[in-house]
Parts: sequence; structure tokens; C-alpha cells
Amino acid sequence: MHISEGVLSAPVLITGGALTAVGTAIGLKSIDYDRVMPVAILTATFFVASLIHVPIGPSSVHLVLNGLLGILLGWACFPAILIALLLQAVFFQFGGITVIGVNTLNMAASALACYYLVRPWLAQPKTRAAAAFIAGFGAILLAAIFMAASLALADIGFLRAAQLSIVANLPVMVIEGFITMFTVTFIARVHPDILKGYK
Repeated sequence: MHISEGVLSAPVLITGGALTAVGTAIGLKSIDYDRVMPVAILTATFFVASLIHVPIGPSSVHLVLNGLLGILLGWACFPAILIALLLQAVFFQFGGITVIGVNTLNMAASALACYYLVRPWLAQPKTRAAAAFIAGFGAILLAAIFMAASLALADIGFLRAAQLSIVANLPVMVIEGFITMFTVTFIARVHPDILKGYK
């Protein structure tokens, strides 16, 4: 779901960059010494999962796992996603430097929204799997909608491409839902302390 260079207008780029800077600042404040390693591991997971792209117009379809990052990191998903996207832009030319703020905002804001949406149900064993699926599915759905809105705000001519991107990401939403569900239920069995903070 990377938006390419040269597609978005300056106001969209500036707004996305400013909101990403705020989210990243809040995320960095939430990371204490004990959380550095989990944040680094999940940043690497996001980086690797996003490497395989299927281009569609000005964007692309790929695994993201931002719902999982949102569940496990909360606000720290902003710096994690920002770093992964920066490395992808520098080493593989996915997305780009000027659009990194908007791309980060689209993925991290959707992850954070799902984190707050499902948080009350993650602590309960009976609802944990469904909550995790909703987070994985919903984070991709919201990211696709945010990306479509970014494209539409830049130029109404991109509206068709934006709609196509949402439809193209429907299979990814389902896959991400199941991956997030299996990962969270596995963590709950082998390392339940990670999920103890949920109320």
C-alpha cells in the first residue's frame, strides 16, 4: 500500500508528515528500555512482510501486519512503521522519501485505531481470537481507505485507482486477519505476559 513519489499534492504531503511526526513523538515516549527489543523485532517483521509487492496503478498490494503491530505496540507502531518504511524507501525504492509521512500515517493510524477498538476484548480468552482477526482485517481495510482518501485529496482523477486499491486489498484483509488471530492466540499460550496490559 505504498503511494509512489510524485502522486500526492503538497498539502497532503505536509499534513501527512506533520501528523506522522506527532504520532512518532508520542510513540517514542511510550517506549521504555524493556520494550526496545519487541519494537525492533516487530519493525523487522513489518519490513520483511512488506517486501513482496504486486503493483496496482500508483500503489501496490502486499502483506503489512500493521494490525498485529497495533495490538502489540500501541502508539509505538508509529516509529516502528516509520523506520521500516524509511529502510524500504532507501534500499528498495518502495514508496519514497517525500511520501513517507503519508504512507506511515495511513498504516500506523489504522493500526492504532484497531488497537483501541479491540483492546477490551483481547484480555478475554473467549473473545481474543475474534478481536485479533478484526484487528488484522480492520487495519488493512482502514489503511486502504486512508490511502484512497490520500489519493482522492491529491487529485480527483486518482479516485478510480483508489477504489481499485481497496477492492484489490480484500484478499489481503482476510489473510491478515487470520495471521493476526493465529499469532495473538499463540502468544497468549506461550507468553501471556505480553497481553497482560489489556483491560
